[in-house]
Amino acid sequence: MTSADSAPPRAQREMVSLMAARVRDAVLRKPHFTDAGTDLVTLCRDLSAQGITDALVRDGARLGIFTATDLVGALTRDRPPSALTVGEFTHFEPWSVGADDALYDAMLLMLRHRIHRVLVREGGQVVGILSQLDLMGFVANHSHLISAEVAQAGTVVELARPAGQVEGLIRVLHGDGVRIEIIAGLVGGLNRQIFRRLWDLLAPEPLRANSCLIVMGSEGRSEQIIRTDQDNALILRDGFDFPGLDRITAAFTEALIGFGYPPCPGGIMLSRPLWCQSVEGFGAVLYDWVHGSDPEGPMNLAIFLDAASVAGDEALLGQVQDRLRRVLTGGDSYYARFAAAIQQFGSGSEGGWWRRLPGLRGPEAAEIDLKKLGIFPVVHGTRALALQYGIPAQPTAERLRLLAGAGRIDAGLARDLTDALHCMMGLKLASNLSQIAAGRAPDNSIRPVDLGTLDRQALRDSLNIVRDFKRWLAQHYRLDAL
Repeated sequence: MTSADSAPPRAQREMVSLMAARVRDAVLRKPHFTDAGTDLVTLCRDLSAQGITDALVRDGARLGIFTATDLVGALTRDRPPSALTVGEFTHFEPWSVGADDALYDAMLLMLRHRIHRVLVREGGQVVGILSQLDLMGFVANHSHLISAEVAQAGTVVELARPAGQVEGLIRVLHGDGVRIEIIAGLVGGLNRQIFRRLWDLLAPEPLRANSCLIVMGSEGRSEQIIRTDQDNALILRDGFDFPGLDRITAAFTEALIGFGYPPCPGGIMLSRPLWCQSVEGFGAVLYDWVHGSDPEGPMNLAIFLDAASVAGDEALLGQVQDRLRRVLTGGDSYYARFAAAIQQFGSGSEGGWWRRLPGLRGPEAAEIDLKKLGIFPVVHGTRALALQYGIPAQPTAERLRLLAGAGRIDAGLARDLTDALHCMMGLKLASNLSQIAAGRAPDNSIRPVDLGTLDRQALRDSLNIVRDFKRWLAQHYRLDAL
């Protein structure tokens, strides 16, 4: 699939069917239950007889799942399998979905957490297991199995094909009215699969085992839909050295450029030394970003705060984040300076042109930078609050939900900000798709005069919410005292 225009009507109907499908519509396998005290030999005999590779394990009130992967770990023990119980190797509280949940939610859950199966619940009871193969079998009947093609790619050249299909998928989903946050989540999950597979193809196993590939910024938040730049980095285990690392990281960056992911103008890519360091090295850099005088420090920190692990040892990212928390201990004044970046765009226009939307005249009809005036203040203001109150890195909407739940922001304001962000993301996506169709590089500009009346009204309302949020943040952080 290359574009919405070239996609046949059948393919569009199938994609709509996929997005409307429920978990119960897919093939669900009846679970096999066993007790935690069952020995491994007995369980393996039962699984083999049924031709399955997993079992649900009961341990009192707890329910867990045991898979063939767990069996591999068990066989490394010194004791014979007949002396080992299933409960010792079971993962309790496994991921689950509801039978009436949207099938794409199950797909996103598997992509985001890199899991191969989820429990399906109905009325509090487990009624089946949805495996990745079952889900892919359902999706296979809907024409566009990008994620499966990514997994099967054996070379960088083969990986380029599914990577090139993502934009077409975006066009179909957007054209059929799928909600912007769903598109963003699905595309973010596919992008991470592509990055992970590319890293597997380029990086030898010792490097993969002793590093953590991360994405940051809007990619880390799963809020980048149309590819505008690369924001990635590589964290290395302290003391680990890999000859030829520069060659591998350069190949990774160049391959992504070939797939259509533009290079980051600010050089925030793992092929640059600043973004390819050990845990200790990143710890020192974070300290400098917080306490040093580098004017790029606060923005580099902001980008890093949205980091998400893509491949390798995720614990390395956790170690760097722990160092950041120690650096910020007792640094309340820093939060205000960090949040002040919301004021760097749009000064002097607080009561200006957007108050006159949709009745645009003269200069007000010119292009505006939607990211600077609208999206950035919401994202960064929320990020500053999340940093201050220890909210873990999440998409902006999830950060707002957690902040509201903790009583750190009014729940109504959090909902308004979420709606405003999604509105502006939707307008930006529509503009980007139009730019691409016109042969232009996608950017953050938008022409309000080109919008319909309802979209202009929605833009006006969204920017008014942004204005109120900026005023609230100014009071919260006492920005006038800086």
